[in-house]
Amino acid sequence: MIKKIALVCIGILLCLVVWQWELVSYGWMQAKGQLRILWNTKPVTEVLNSEAYPDSVKKKVELIQEIKRFAIDSLGLDKSGSYESFYDQEGKPILWVVTAAQPYQLVAKQWHFPIIGTFSYKGFFEKDRADSTKAELQREGLDTRIGEVSAWSTLGFLNDPILSSFLDRPEGSLAELIIHELTHGTLFVKNNLEYNENLADFVGEYGALRFLAQKHGKDSVPYRDYLATKVFYEHYDEHILRGTRMLDSLYRTFKPTLSTTVKDSLKWETIREIVVSSDTINDQRSAKGVRSVNKRPIGKLNLPNNAYFIGYLTYRKQQNHFRQEFDSKFGGDFKRYLTYLKQTYPSF
Repeated sequence: MIKKIALVCIGILLCLVVWQWELVSYGWMQAKGQLRILWNTKPVTEVLNSEAYPDSVKKKVELIQEIKRFAIDSLGLDKSGSYESFYDQEGKPILWVVTAAQPYQLVAKQWHFPIIGTFSYKGFFEKDRADSTKAELQREGLDTRIGEVSAWSTLGFLNDPILSSFLDRPEGSLAELIIHELTHGTLFVKNNLEYNENLADFVGEYGALRFLAQKHGKDSVPYRDYLATKVFYEHYDEHILRGTRMLDSLYRTFKPTLSTTVKDSLKWETIREIVVSSDTINDQRSAKGVRSVNKRPIGKLNLPNNAYFIGYLTYRKQQNHFRQEFDSKFGGDFKRYLTYLKQTYPSF
């Protein structure tokens, strides 16, 4: 009887594997990539006590520990075992993300994953898998984009390491990154990626400013440089979001009888206008430590497509909502605001 039950269970498992082979294969690839990283991490204490690492690395590692303590003690983010270990990428990219969108609609391709829900991007630890997925989506007629990822969060399921690529960032950008990812581990709403990313961006930027102000003062160079960078990118974000509205309005005028040639002409003409006019954004940042916006050649093949604009909707569309709610309802009391968010939007 036990053998029969075991055989039935194995048969059901095999059927599930065959039925969901792509998901199983993808999950196995991601698990291997994550485990490879975790297997090769070193405890932070070992890095700090080793003569193999230069002082510049140790100072940045210590800074990350300081940022993490600030995020937990001063902002009220959840305690975490993340960023207590270090992984040396040896100068190599570690993760690639593929996004896709309809060619004449600002509608993102969605991927569905067990437990964690729906995402408008798909990550890969293997570059060839990312490239083949992008090519497949292009054959389906979708606009696509592939980019390297500097950090990610396992949402508290695992303890995320410090990646060596973190250490190239200036202090404000590093604080924003760490606080952003710790926010995901504190509050992550299933099937609402736009909310999650906008919230983490808001908390990351707010937290970075508070951290720099507390450590250096508001008149310090690190604070003023980060604030100037933040202001510049806010203007850039507003410009791109206006561009998304232009594109959305254009696409809504397309009738089913309109030829693809005409649609493409109007689409790329509008995108070119958005890109060219971005040069008018005022930049008050100092040259030191500036991470500039990539300036693209204006040829069609180098213009961003709908997948690029979808990314801005995912990460930046709700920024004003969070700022206004935080200021008007909670008077700058961040811990009270975070408590409200956690009660209103239960996280898994």
